[in-house]
Amino acid sequence: MRILYNGSMKLSDYAREVGVSYHTAWRWYKAGKLRGYQMDTGTIIVTESVGEERATPTRVAVYARVSSHEMKENLERQAQRLTDYCAAKGWQVHRVVKEIGSGVNDTRPLFQKLLADESLSIIVVEHKDRATRFGFAYLETLLALQGRRIEVINLAENGREDLLQDLVSIIYSFSARLYGQRRGKRTAQRLAQELDQDG
Repeated sequence: MRILYNGSMKLSDYAREVGVSYHTAWRWYKAGKLRGYQMDTGTIIVTESVGEERATPTRVAVYARVSSHEMKENLERQAQRLTDYCAAKGWQVHRVVKEIGSGVNDTRPLFQKLLADESLSIIVVEHKDRATRFGFAYLETLLALQGRRIEVINLAENGREDLLQDLVSIIYSFSARLYGQRRGKRTAQRLAQELDQDG
């Protein structure tokens, strides 16, 4: 952190010190939540110290998800890994949310509640697809506009079993529309068995 004088610092240094993105700090400044001024060069100088921060404090939630009830044991381990990660970063976890549902399902009620809760500034997930299989960048953009974010602790691809479960969900959704619920379910199950046998 580079302090200029009388405790003042560049907005980028301030953001780094309090653990938020530059965009979030800029929004706080524009909303009048931070004292400071803008130089002729465009650089924003914050004139209050980190200890005087009046913006919303960091509130963290962890979100663990698996695709099926057969994977429930992994759900508990996943939630514990997320909680341990937050503890290692010195974050206090305000909510632990565990949900069973497909990553392609956009009507997961517990995840929707997390997204709607503007008091939460960080949502921690193990993989991107724990939040959603598709459209993760959209979530990031919309949360950033609120000064919030999703933190992904593992950028590696997730396991094959979970990917198959999501593929079956997609096939079932389309088959049910084309052939009806019962036939769609049989079609999806048959394909899943064939994929599993093919390895």
